[in-house]
Amino acid sequence: MNDTITQLEGDLAADFYHYESLLPDEERKILLKARALMREEVKPLVNDNWAKGEFPVELIEKFRGSGLAALSYDGYGEHQPAVSHLLGGMMAMELSRTDSSVATFFGVHNGLAFYSIHHGGSQEQRDRWLPQMATMDKIGAFALTEPLGGSDVAGGMRTTARRDGDTWVLNGAKKWIGNATFADYVVVWARDVDDNHVKGFVVEKGTPGFVPEKIEGKIALRIVQNAEITLTDVRVPETNRLQNINSFRDVAEILRMTRSGVAWQSLGLMIGAYELALDYARERIAFGRPIAKFQMVQDLLVKSLGNITACWGMLVQLARLQDAGIFRDEQSALAKGFVSSRMREVVAWSREIFGGNGILLGYDIARFFADSEALYSYEGTREMQTLIVGKSITGQSAFV
Repeated sequence: MNDTITQLEGDLAADFYHYESLLPDEERKILLKARALMREEVKPLVNDNWAKGEFPVELIEKFRGSGLAALSYDGYGEHQPAVSHLLGGMMAMELSRTDSSVATFFGVHNGLAFYSIHHGGSQEQRDRWLPQMATMDKIGAFALTEPLGGSDVAGGMRTTARRDGDTWVLNGAKKWIGNATFADYVVVWARDVDDNHVKGFVVEKGTPGFVPEKIEGKIALRIVQNAEITLTDVRVPETNRLQNINSFRDVAEILRMTRSGVAWQSLGLMIGAYELALDYARERIAFGRPIAKFQMVQDLLVKSLGNITACWGMLVQLARLQDAGIFRDEQSALAKGFVSSRMREVVAWSREIFGGNGILLGYDIARFFADSEALYSYEGTREMQTLIVGKSITGQSAFV
């Protein structure tokens, strides 16, 4: 990281303490490349696709040539060795600053699915699947959550796996699985009926008995193609079982890594909402003057900026702990729970500044307001993060 902190040309209005200056020049160039891509290619499409509940598949071709996938993985993707966790986090922030659905698409593909194979697969499996995922020629998904269970999936997983010679037979159901309607590789988690331990399987698109159906009627992250999956006697070869996954403890390691990414996405969403509110306050005229001159509007903006700045500082230090290889699950949990809660406040205050216009999709803020509810819940609710941190600081488990 840079030894000195300087204000950089193109700093975000929300980067009040110049956190981006902590990135080395080469890494900041990558961040600015993503910022331009989101502004020029993604932003013009999001409201229409959000309203229709469709994913703009034409964007995948744009993403393929961007080099934005597999940034954090040594030996894969355009950038080798892997970039810092600080850049990886700021990339998630940048994507969510424009649209959290697109950030979630990347988080599922590049975080949950890619890291599951990178962390849980053998070298042969990594070499087989990850190069095509790094170029985004193949898209991944991650199937853990089930229709009858959310945070209790560790002890209550109903999807089963039964060994039958050189194959495994999977039966059960999954829900809320992002990217699953079009993904090429879906990492499915199932309980082995013989030893009762959770194992991971890469189910390839078109496998008989594997049926993903799009979930309709969402009011948040409408661009994300969430699916409910039914698995009926799905036969998967032993070569597609992730060889280094032996229990739910290994799955928890994956969630520990990706949970911090959701915290960064939450930061990006609140930055995007704050920027929209700030611009609107400068332009909206009421009682003969811009509403930015009103004390109560400035109060909302300053409180929002305080939340953003505090959360950014927390996440910068978390990234440093990740880069040092010493960060813990409870640190990731605290970040996700705290930042997503502050995000909810900022988005509500930002929508308030828009008044009646705040419920119109054309002003963007309504999309941010709705999408924040999904980020607040997924990858573990605030209550679950609280119990993880509470156990760490007290030494006593309050889990039921």
